[in-house]
Amino acid sequence: MFYQEAGQFSTRYAQDRRVFCLRQDRYGLVGLLLLAFVGVPYLGNDYWFSAILIPFLVLSLAGLGLNLLTGYAGQLSLGSAAFMAVGAFATYNVELRVPGSPLLFSMTLGGGVAALVAVLFGLPSLRIKGFYLLVSTLAAQFFVTWALTRFSWFSNNSASGVISAPRLEILGVDLNSPVGRYLLTLGVVVALFWLGKNLVRSELGRNWMAVRDMDTAAAVMGIALFKTKLLAFAISGFFLGVAGALWAFTYLGTVEPHGFDLNRSFQILFIIIIGGLGSILGNFLGAAFIVLFPVLLSNLVALLPAGLIDAGQIENLQKMVFGALIIVFLIKEPEGLARLWQKFRERARLWPLRY
Repeated sequence: MFYQEAGQFSTRYAQDRRVFCLRQDRYGLVGLLLLAFVGVPYLGNDYWFSAILIPFLVLSLAGLGLNLLTGYAGQLSLGSAAFMAVGAFATYNVELRVPGSPLLFSMTLGGGVAALVAVLFGLPSLRIKGFYLLVSTLAAQFFVTWALTRFSWFSNNSASGVISAPRLEILGVDLNSPVGRYLLTLGVVVALFWLGKNLVRSELGRNWMAVRDMDTAAAVMGIALFKTKLLAFAISGFFLGVAGALWAFTYLGTVEPHGFDLNRSFQILFIIIIGGLGSILGNFLGAAFIVLFPVLLSNLVALLPAGLIDAGQIENLQKMVFGALIIVFLIKEPEGLARLWQKFRERARLWPLRY
């Protein structure tokens, strides 16, 4: 009744190419953005901004970066955290060595450096694919961490290799408060998600999906595999580099190379598996599950009688339940939470005419 598309017609080609063709989707997006930019800063508290919302947004962006490469282009990668580290340290060095650089400009350059490194480690994709490409990109994880630790120049000769966030300021507006860091993260994430959505709907996005489904047939159709695969690695690296800068500066405030270890790469991989491969919305859903599930489980354990579960075993319990849920998702719904949302929308379009 509230989600029917009857009576909504596209009378121009531009209308038919809109990202959200249904009026309800457009109204819902506007309402969601108003809530995120206006309602949440007014109603939220420092704990929600610092511990929940900012990591949720940054992990969503990191999931998008990997999803463009793996979900849409079909190129497997386990070097996501390495590209995040490159983006974070490159942004730090731009701010440090080019005084007066605007923050967004530094993040853009940091993402560009991460894109170049991703292209370098994406070169083997021209000859290998599948599991072998996964192992090849895994080399980036170890090499980047070693390089950032071995050469102290990247951390401004810090003995511990730790870098600290520069002053977060845009157009003279101080964004160092929790709500300011949240709004900065939200603005960057919304802009890049809009860019990612348009990329997958463009000719490049269609080329990615053709290569993902069958690269031999894509080459016969005239798609340049060399260009298409390397562009996938470059754009993925850019998104991951910006996500790394946000993770270091708006969430943690300080970070070391080992803060972007292999566990972080697996975390981003789990986000796109749970959320849904080849889905823009799935990155938000997967990141929400990753961030909110430990909080929910901790609250549920707190409701149990005291002493029933040892406090030291809560983290192990989280890992066990989390691993079991991943197996369930892979078996029951391999397309992730995004597919469940799509099924709900399909039913809502027909309700109450059909259940």
